[in-house]
Amino acid sequence: MTTNVLRTVDGWWVVRGESAVRVATGARTTAELLAARDAVREAAVGAAAGGGEAVALAGLSPLSPVTTPCRVVAQMVNYRSHARDSGFTGEVPPAFFRKASGSVSGARDAIVRPAHVRFLDYEVELGLVMGAPLRVGDVVEEGELSRYVAGFVVADDVSARDVQLTKTQFYESKSYPGFTPTGPYLALLEPEDFTHFGNLRLRLSVNGEVRQDRTVADMIVRPARALSLLARFQALDPGDLLLTGTPGGTALKAPAKAVEKLGALLPAEVKWKVFFKNQARNDAYLRPGDVVTASIRTPDGRIDLGEQRNVVAAAEGEA
Repeated sequence: MTTNVLRTVDGWWVVRGESAVRVATGARTTAELLAARDAVREAAVGAAAGGGEAVALAGLSPLSPVTTPCRVVAQMVNYRSHARDSGFTGEVPPAFFRKASGSVSGARDAIVRPAHVRFLDYEVELGLVMGAPLRVGDVVEEGELSRYVAGFVVADDVSARDVQLTKTQFYESKSYPGFTPTGPYLALLEPEDFTHFGNLRLRLSVNGEVRQDRTVADMIVRPARALSLLARFQALDPGDLLLTGTPGGTALKAPAKAVEKLGALLPAEVKWKVFFKNQARNDAYLRPGDVVTASIRTPDGRIDLGEQRNVVAAAEGEA
């Protein structure tokens, strides 16, 4: 059975229903917490028995359960529905990119839209939190995932599309402060929990309107293979975060084929001017005051990563 762990300024807590029990540990980082699993299990036993230092969950303010600095790596176009939205018609080659760990924020923190960004997008993603080192050359078999991955988190890969597309720059467009809301819970998994992976459902709403709603059955490259591909060139350590892609339903959609062919004939400056003029009519992009909620869970509740609730805010000095 999974154990949901919450992090606050006062430490780490095991969540049980509407209450939380403090974990007796001095761990300051996610990696240190993972090394103190016995303390987590002891708190979980106490929570299940109605003992321990129980407090009301509603009174706690969650921080990201993934502490920084850490490596944040993301899979690009890893859901079939997102591939269709992005204009892919054939096989999508596996690809990765990095995000600055300074983008990691909490599940209740504001998403601040930089003053120069007009087209701010959302991407709910399942995050894998590493529990053991992944070394260059490692090959991870499907049944070995629990040896490497300690738990799951909800993440939102917030994206400045005007920066991403005009500069073909993933790192900048996805790395502004607050562009990776993470949590509220780190769901620590037992080996048998991984058999329920295929039942996980990702949902994201904006102002109560569902925008993304898919299970991981839509995923192209599953975690074990993704880690094997990543290990060809990248090592990961306990506490590092791998984002596994987003389903379809983001604000950004590829233009129709006829429009795309016409755009290919235009100079780059003119093409982007026309493209973003059309995008300006798309109300799906995030605006200050919007409320973004995201969750990942199985239908039976065996794995439930909690719900994010992030309000979009204008940059300081902006209306």
